[in-house]
Parts: sequence; C-alpha cells; structure tokens
Amino acid sequence: MSKITFIGAGSTVFVKNVLGDVMATPALQGFELALFDIDPERLQDSERLLNSMRSTLGSTCVIKAYSDRREALRGAKYVINAIQVGGYDPCTITDFEIPKKYGLRQTIADTVGIGGIFRNLRTIPVMLDFARDIQEVCPDAWFLNYTNPMAVLTNVMNTAGGVKTVGLCHSVQVCVDGLFQSLGMDQTGVESKIAGINHMAWLLEVKKDGIDLYPEIKRRAAEKQKEQHWDMVRYELMFRFGYYVTESSEHNAEYHPYFIKRSYPELIEKYNIPLDEYPRRCINQINGWKEMRGKLFESQSIEHSRSKEYASYIMEAMETNVPFKIGGNVMNTGLITNLPKEACVEVPCLVDSSGVTPTYVGDLPPQLAALNRTNINTQLLTVEAAITGKKEHIYHAAMLDPHTAAELSLDDIVGLCDELIEAHGSWLPSFK
Repeated sequence: MSKITFIGAGSTVFVKNVLGDVMATPALQGFELALFDIDPERLQDSERLLNSMRSTLGSTCVIKAYSDRREALRGAKYVINAIQVGGYDPCTITDFEIPKKYGLRQTIADTVGIGGIFRNLRTIPVMLDFARDIQEVCPDAWFLNYTNPMAVLTNVMNTAGGVKTVGLCHSVQVCVDGLFQSLGMDQTGVESKIAGINHMAWLLEVKKDGIDLYPEIKRRAAEKQKEQHWDMVRYELMFRFGYYVTESSEHNAEYHPYFIKRSYPELIEKYNIPLDEYPRRCINQINGWKEMRGKLFESQSIEHSRSKEYASYIMEAMETNVPFKIGGNVMNTGLITNLPKEACVEVPCLVDSSGVTPTYVGDLPPQLAALNRTNINTQLLTVEAAITGKKEHIYHAAMLDPHTAAELSLDDIVGLCDELIEAHGSWLPSFK
C-alpha cells in the first residue's frame, strides 16, 4: 500500500482540506494516510475527522495516526508538511513583543524581517530532522512543504536536507482572482504569468485575447485607491514599480522599507496597514477552532468537495502522468536569470509522473529583480546562520532586512537579535 504522510496533522482544518481532497480523488484511492503530530489530542481529532469523511466519501484510503514520526514516514511516497514550531505562545508573541521595545512594528512576521528570521532559525533544525528520517526510511518521497517561511525552508530541504521538495503557497493561486474581483473585472478567458520569489512574485503578464489588461487594471486601481481598502500597499507598489505582487498588502507592508515607519506614522492609516495582524489571527483561530470542533464532531457525516489546494493535484498528476501546472517554489537552477542561483524562486512548474519540472522565466524586469534581491539577501544569510551556527550571520540577516534596516541602528539591530536569542531559549539551537 502506498503512503501519504502528513506531518503537523494537528492542523485539523488544513488536514480536512488536503487529505479530504486526496480521499475525493479517484487516482489516490487505496493510499494509507499516515498522520503525525506532537499534540496527541489534536492528532486524535484529525484521525476521527478523516475517518468520518472517509465514510461519507466512500474512499478506500486507510487512515492511521502515529506517535512515532519515523514510523509515520517509513515507506511514504509523498510527505506533506504543515508544522509551526513554537506556536502562538510563546514564540509568535516573542517575535512581536520584543521588537516593539525597539520601536520595530510588524504585521505578519512569518517570511522575512525579524519575525521571519527567528521563525526560520527555530524551524530549520526540526526540518533537517525530518530530512534525516526521510533519507533513511523514504528516500524517494516528494516533500510538499506548506510551512512558512516558505523560501528558506524549501531551500534548506532541497540543499542541506537532500530531499526532493517543492514549496506550495496560496498566494499565486488566488492572485488574479482576488485582483479581478476587487476591481469588478471579468476573469473569463484571462491568461497570466507569475514569477519571482515566494510572497513577492509578480504578475508579469495578464492578457485576454492577446490584449494587455494592465492599463485597465491600473485605471480601476487608481480610482479605488482614492478610498481606503484592504489592498492599498499592493496597489501603491504596482503604481511605483509597474507590476502587481502576489502576496497580500499586510505582508508586503513589512517586506519593504516604505510603509511602516516611526518617522511617518500617518502612513499606517494612509495605506490601511494592520499592525500586529498575525497575533490577532492566531487568537481568532484558537477561539474559532474551539467552536468549529464542536460543530464538526456533532455531525455523523462530514461532507467535502475538492478544494483548490495544490497537494492532491500534484499527487494525482504524478500517479496518472496527466500533466498539471502549478506555481511552485523550487531552487533557481537558471530559471530566473537575474536572481541568485542560491535562491529559492517561485515559478510556473509542470507536474507529471517524472516529478516537478520548473519552467524557464529569464530576466525579471530589473526593478522587480532588485526588490526580490533585497529579500533574498536576508533569506540566504538566515540559511547561513542556521547551517553554520554562527551568530554573526543572524546579525547580517537582520541588518540586510529592508524594514529592519530602515527603522533601527546597527547597535539596536544587534541588541534586538541578542534579546530574541535569549528569549527563545531552548526553541533555538546554540549559536557561537
């Protein structure tokens, strides 16, 4: 029996979507769905939920929960990763509250910036533990990574981990839909091309019947920008740099040095920037799960329709050899020619029985490549810190982060990093 292993299976709602999709896919019937999580109660919830869905869907998949990660991985053909190391309390709180003492404010803090750096540093050792297990018990498995920070973790798993890894993010999938809906434009027959890095990929082309739709997009966006709305940062970046970016405005507000500034506090209101957004979401999700859990388990049969999550479509394409196109995070093997080869990039990829085949993009417009490189600098120095164990590279990563460098002095950046290292304690490996 082939096996699909889900690590971080305590993320019950996400498990419901991804493995519900698997059970709803004819080509994936008969697989063992192996669940692993460090929280036994949440793991049991997911097992119970999936068994109920299995009955409703009439699936022949077999659900099995494991307390031993290595055994969960043994013989797996596909591994889905959705972990969060340190959770909301204590680590996310730490990532937000200590920088505030230095006057550094954040919105999401899960990609780059101080929050992204430290999320990486506590997650990379865990991911490399996974990689060691995979090398020994399922060396041919494909690793489908949903965990942030996407670019760095996907990079590390491919390079230091030696595991066939593709990073999957929702931002490419929803980019055009969200933009067109917000501007009241019809998406029928629209063709698009997106490439860059995770959370900062660019809508390079958007056409219908061969006609460039960017002039109309920008005309409507300029009208909408006259009043406050949820996407003001991305519209401003589009006006200034020429192209729309995939990830949300609350994310991009902290990827650049232009929007969250103590010296210009009026920018927060001007661009409708939700400071401390991620902690609020965490609290809402924790409370929402308590309510949702009761409703889910009140029902004797749980319905599911296949979602747009890439995972089941990737596995289906590999099993059937019917090609499927995704936006995937992969190593830059000459794909985007004006970004570093050491970087993880987000590009169109073709999936079939041969695996994930990324497509060649060539040069990005120079201003877009330049913006990407500002984030790649921090990503690569974070990898260097994690692999070498050298504290100086943590400082380098933070000093090169656009938002952090725009707000803090070099001394404050070093002091902030030192305080965060101490506060994280055993959540981090030791650095010299």
